[in-house]
This record gives sequence, structure tokens and C-alpha cells, in this order.
Amino acid sequence: MIRNLSAEHSLVSNWVSELRNVDVQQDRMRFRRNLERIAEVIGYEISKQLESKEEEITTPMGSAVCKVLSEQPVLATILRAGLPMHQGLLNYFDKADNAFLSAYRKHHPDGSFEISLEYMSCPDMENRIVIISDPMLATGSSLVKSIQHLREEGHIKELHIVCAIACTVGIEYVLRAEPKAFVWCGAIDDELTAKGYIVPGLGDAGDLAYGAKMQN
Repeated sequence: MIRNLSAEHSLVSNWVSELRNVDVQQDRMRFRRNLERIAEVIGYEISKQLESKEEEITTPMGSAVCKVLSEQPVLATILRAGLPMHQGLLNYFDKADNAFLSAYRKHHPDGSFEISLEYMSCPDMENRIVIISDPMLATGSSLVKSIQHLREEGHIKELHIVCAIACTVGIEYVLRAEPKAFVWCGAIDDELTAKGYIVPGLGDAGDLAYGAKMQN
């Protein structure tokens, strides 16, 4: 399933417009907060699909039967760009377990690149619901490799992919590798450059959120 929240009557499209805007992008705190807010809305939408159970709660005046999540998901993200969206999901799934991966593009002099993964920290992954966030789903290579590493730690029974902007090519690549995944997007663009950048996209989400980095 693919869900594009900008195609709906949603505040997400307003936040996406600010993420793309070169003038608004100068405010790093606002850029991070917009990513966080998009993830919060997506987290709420994902919660509608998760199983719940009834639980009797004691109140100062008696008791009430409430619906609560049957189990907590694992929130995974790709460092560093994914941190604001991870925080947005964590704001809503505040009891979730967490996983962090350091997948990135390692560029070569000829312009080509490979996906390098040098760090991973995760809880027990066996039979877990996983929600993985990355602001930009471009080629999909880093995302697929990250999911593969998580699968090596245990069976993932349900997978949700959360991104601010995705490219149709990247979505197709991810769904070929993970056909049962749910893909949640703030917006979807159709063009991908030869170097693997989304157009019109928004630029480098990590740099815009945290400042320019040294090139590898």
C-alpha cells in the first residue's frame, strides 16, 4: 500500500511546501519541526491499522474500559537525516522500542556510489512491527539495505516506511524488495537525476536539518 498524504485534504501539504521553499529552509529549527510534524500525522494514521486490546483502567472516580495498543512497534531510522521524523513518531508511539542505522552513500571519483552501513543498534526484532523513517526515498537503495540488516536480527511481521518526499522509482524499487510493506509519504515526485537526487525534491535533508557535512 502507498499513501500520499499531500494528495488528501491534509495539513501535510502545507508543511511539505515549507520544506521545499528555499527561503523557509534557512530556518533549520522550522525545517526539523516540519519533518517532525509530518511524521506525527503519519504516526497517527499508522496507529489506525495497528491491533488494539481492551484494558480496564482505574480512575479517581471508578474504572473505565479503554482501547490500547496490543503491542509496541520498533521505531527505526537512518542517521542523521531521519532523526526529526523519528522524534515525530516517538512523540506518538512514546513507549516504542528504537533502532538506529548509519546507512549513507559512499561516493566514488567517477560519480558512482555504494551504500555503506557502519553502525546499527536495535532491540530484539523477532516478530515485531517495524516503522522505519527516512525523509527522502530517492533510489531506495539505502532503505532496502537498512531493512535487510534489521531482518537479519529477527522476523519483521509488519513493515511501515515513513518519508517526507519519495520518488516513484524509489518506491518501486523498495516494493520489489519488500512487496508487503506499507509506504507513507508526505509527497511523491516523479523525477530522479542520474546522481540519484529527487526533482523537485527539497535538497539534502540532513544538511538542511543539521548543517553541511564534509564530503566522503
